[in-house]
Amino acid sequence: MHTNQRPAFYIRYRYQLLLTGLFLAIYILPLGVRPLIIPDEARYAEIPREMLASGNWTSPRFNGLRYFEKPALDYWVHAVALHLFGENNFAVRLPAPLSVGLSALLLFFLLYQTRNPGEPTYERRKNALKPCQLNFLTPFIFLVSFEVFGVGNAAVPDNLLALFLTATITFFFFATESIPGSSREKLYLLLSGSACGLAFMTKGFLAFAVPGLILGAYLVWERRYRDLWRLSWLPLLAAILISLPWSIVIHSKEPDFWNFFFWNEHIRRLLSSNAQHERNFFYYILCVPGVIMPWTFVTPVAFSGVKKHLKAQSSVGRLIRLALCWMILPLLFFSCARGKILTYILPCFPPFAILMALGLLQGLKETRMQTFFSRGALISLALFAIIMLLFTGAQFTEIGGFAHYAQPWKVVLGLNGLVAAIMLFFNAAGAQKQTHKIIFLGLAPTLIFVSAHFMIPDSSLRRKAPGPLLERYQPYIDRDAIVFAEHRLAGAVCWYLKRDDVDIVGRGGEFKYGLTYKDAAGRQVNLKGVADSIKKHPGKIVLIARMKVLNEWRTALPRPAFSTNNGAKGIGLWKF
Repeated sequence: MHTNQRPAFYIRYRYQLLLTGLFLAIYILPLGVRPLIIPDEARYAEIPREMLASGNWTSPRFNGLRYFEKPALDYWVHAVALHLFGENNFAVRLPAPLSVGLSALLLFFLLYQTRNPGEPTYERRKNALKPCQLNFLTPFIFLVSFEVFGVGNAAVPDNLLALFLTATITFFFFATESIPGSSREKLYLLLSGSACGLAFMTKGFLAFAVPGLILGAYLVWERRYRDLWRLSWLPLLAAILISLPWSIVIHSKEPDFWNFFFWNEHIRRLLSSNAQHERNFFYYILCVPGVIMPWTFVTPVAFSGVKKHLKAQSSVGRLIRLALCWMILPLLFFSCARGKILTYILPCFPPFAILMALGLLQGLKETRMQTFFSRGALISLALFAIIMLLFTGAQFTEIGGFAHYAQPWKVVLGLNGLVAAIMLFFNAAGAQKQTHKIIFLGLAPTLIFVSAHFMIPDSSLRRKAPGPLLERYQPYIDRDAIVFAEHRLAGAVCWYLKRDDVDIVGRGGEFKYGLTYKDAAGRQVNLKGVADSIKKHPGKIVLIARMKVLNEWRTALPRPAFSTNNGAKGIGLWKF
């Protein structure tokens, strides 16, 4: 008895360690090594910093100006991280990977409960010890998907939104699997609604539209028409109770918040002819093969496995039908919007992981599908070999007279990551056990993920990461200096100089709405205004902008007493 239990214990420990180590290695440990990237990361660092500094946790302010593009919850979460860990890059980004990790944990429990319905607790635990059960593979597939990693290491609110949407749908599914009218059903409905309310507090009305679309379609598919209302009113009530207090307070303090937030951030952004980031309907569909790597070329195998359970009247069959609604309908919904950013489809990845795990484990039971899987792994190998050749050629031939990395160790690090990926794709193609095939394929890009934290191209750092330049010269900028910046850099200038009074030169950009208020008078100036300030306050003026812009402004301004930059195509700082 003892000898039979030892292997199971060690196998369980090994795969738990794999998930934990993977999460720490690619999401947590390298989190603070790279500077903040403008504009998004600087924005989601500075607004929480100003909340902490001012004590105003109700009305979001950016550079001291009203900033009503999002509700307050994501800023609160970031502010707590800054309070606990200090005002640094690690703390700014920490909520993102924690959201990813909690989403993976929800997937673990979702598959755990679904895989073992109705079994005694002891048997359920015993079955969970088996290696690579669905409850391990699903979060694994989720964590190593390209988009999840890319977004999960950046300080943007989409990770927190995806977490709450995942919780909303997971708890609702648990409710649908419970005895109708039971206290268990009511508890899960309350949890689902509470998560929906938190999603609303993170990014607004999409928190109601997306789960409503998914869960409504699922109930119709299951022909549970009566449950469309019976299971909806309690979560809706919970969501309203969660979001109502702050909604009332912000309306009382800032009466225009809901008007601007609804019309500008929902209607105009999604439907207007001048929406931001406008793309055609097929934009997301065309991007899917890239963002689901390394699983792109084995999806046919998963599809064949999913088909076998699609009509099954079991918890697994119902979960597959839910996951299909969960993945496809938001993708179509966001495809219909005019404004499109890849981060918007992040909520589609939890169901993608569910379908891939279920489908691959089922599909790989057939010898024919194992062959298809191996071919998919070899195609991935060939693709990464081509990428390695292009990467090497671009660096060492200096195409266009430009070397991507000045430090050779970065090139070596990138090549090591690509070589490791190629070797693991080869192992995935040759492995005999189905679970080993999946794990080798998923692990293929992990060294690339770790390396990515250290390998932002030099050109991108010069254009998109003003932090090192601002930190170097921050001690030489007096607190009574008057600081001007173009709108693209103002958030980073505020964060690194610890100020909320940077004046905007030229276009207002994302500060445009906040600049319309009377108390923002004088915060936006033209070049003549900068020149006048230089005459009135000699020795007190600092101007920060992209070098391209500074060169255009040079003729309209006096010669600076001091100037520096991080590159001819980067960012410059002038003192007058």
